[in-house]
Amino acid sequence: MLMDNGNVGCGCGCSSGCCDASDEVELEKKQIIIDFLYLDLSVCTRCQGTDTSLDEALLEVSTVLNATGAEVIVNKINVITEELARKYKFISSPTIRVNGHDIQMDVKESLCESCGDLCGDEVDCRVWVYQGNEYTVPPKAMIIEAILKEVYGTDSKEQEEIKYSLPENLIKFYGAMRDK
Repeated sequence: MLMDNGNVGCGCGCSSGCCDASDEVELEKKQIIIDFLYLDLSVCTRCQGTDTSLDEALLEVSTVLNATGAEVIVNKINVITEELARKYKFISSPTIRVNGHDIQMDVKESLCESCGDLCGDEVDCRVWVYQGNEYTVPPKAMIIEAILKEVYGTDSKEQEEIKYSLPENLIKFYGAMRDK
């Protein structure tokens, strides 16, 4: 039998009024900045696929992020020049970063025929490794996992700041684009 001790609207029996305030709690917004850096969305199938995979991942995870008060900002950045590559410390195309952290720390690349067709030279683009398998487009689950780890993970390892220099592969790409 539940006894009413006089607390209006509170069924837990406490005298602090905790149940009255629970509906009015405003969640503190946590900002999540996602940067999608790419060479080309018109021709490159890897960049196009990564763009689609990112959009689908964000759609699926948005309910959880909204429920916990997270604000997501997505920056899609076409890294069309060496200057932009240096500005964003671009190491391989495509790249996804969550709050400045690359979701794939190890960079593995393979020949990208799309970008080769675009610039008229052989170019390597990123290969994504997830759960022991290689993909030319990051799986949606990989992106969701990276976002959730960044937002809710307790392990706050800082990524080591490495002195940036434009990778040879990108120098070759931008040079070929200039020479076209």
